[in-house]
Amino acid sequence: MQIDEEQEEEGQPEELYEHFNIKVDRGQEALRIDKFLVNRLQNASRNRIQAGAKAGNILVNSIAVKPNYKVRPLDIISIVLPEPPRDKDLKPENIPLDIVFEDDYLLVVNKPAGMVVHPGYNNYTGTLVNALVYHFDQLPTANGERRPGLVHRIDKDTSGLLLIAKDEYCMSALANQFFKHTISRTYNALVWGNLKEDEGTITGNLARSIGDRRVMQVYADEDTGKTAVTHYKVLERFFYATLVECVLETGRTHQIRIHMKHIGHPLFNDAAYGGAEIKAGPVFTKYRQFIKNCFEICPRQALHARTLGFIHPITKERMIFDAPPPPDMQALIEKWRGYAKVAERGEEMEE
Repeated sequence: MQIDEEQEEEGQPEELYEHFNIKVDRGQEALRIDKFLVNRLQNASRNRIQAGAKAGNILVNSIAVKPNYKVRPLDIISIVLPEPPRDKDLKPENIPLDIVFEDDYLLVVNKPAGMVVHPGYNNYTGTLVNALVYHFDQLPTANGERRPGLVHRIDKDTSGLLLIAKDEYCMSALANQFFKHTISRTYNALVWGNLKEDEGTITGNLARSIGDRRVMQVYADEDTGKTAVTHYKVLERFFYATLVECVLETGRTHQIRIHMKHIGHPLFNDAAYGGAEIKAGPVFTKYRQFIKNCFEICPRQALHARTLGFIHPITKERMIFDAPPPPDMQALIEKWRGYAKVAERGEEMEE
């Protein structure tokens, strides 16, 4: 199944809609379309889907259908649903920003783990955008979306560098660099297990999981999802965990997280992709306690957007910024270094 999503303003100027396009799998059994969609659309209740169908907003092969229509293999489903009700005004909030660089045209921010980048479902306050609206006037928006200044984003529990544009020209110019993959980005990640190779490349199309719309999945079918390429290099080995540097060739949702899981090395403490449980190492009680302590030290996926490089849209200067991992991830790495030294001496934690 292939799903494409976008959000744009239509109809009444102040009302946002969600657009979805879904291509049904070849092996799909006959199933009511309201039941089919409720399992595949995030934050969409059956009542909301039924209301959309009754309003003529759910099309199959370009024809409006009722909620009891039964989907068939290779059907092309198009859906337009109003966004769930929410406060549409962006509230300025006096949230401190860690600004790495700023001039009249752009700024680079070091986002802490735990901060959502922009308002969305269940996260309408306390976001980076709320802080930007407070600290800066009239930041540009992309495609009419309420995401002032943002040309890219990182996950809530990922820390690191983000690029913000201050005017429409710079936003367009920087977005074009992202589109052409001339923006350079490297991430530090602690992953489970001992990678066989010192470096490598992971490829695989990414799209929303059929079973759980909150996570992404790698698909072998070239017609499903979007191409994603991640290059990695081992920085340090800790017997049962590895510190790696990841370079993004593409920038897809959860790309590093799902790609590392795909090769059997999920990110340490990544609950969404299986990293929040012991994936490597002995079964000793002391080792389990060691891992529990590590989870408490860094209670999130161990992923940090470390470097960011781009051409300044006005000065044309090549700019590169580096932000070392924050204290929680630094402490986690040091704890694993200590464990590795003990293990090298043949003194692994036993019962």
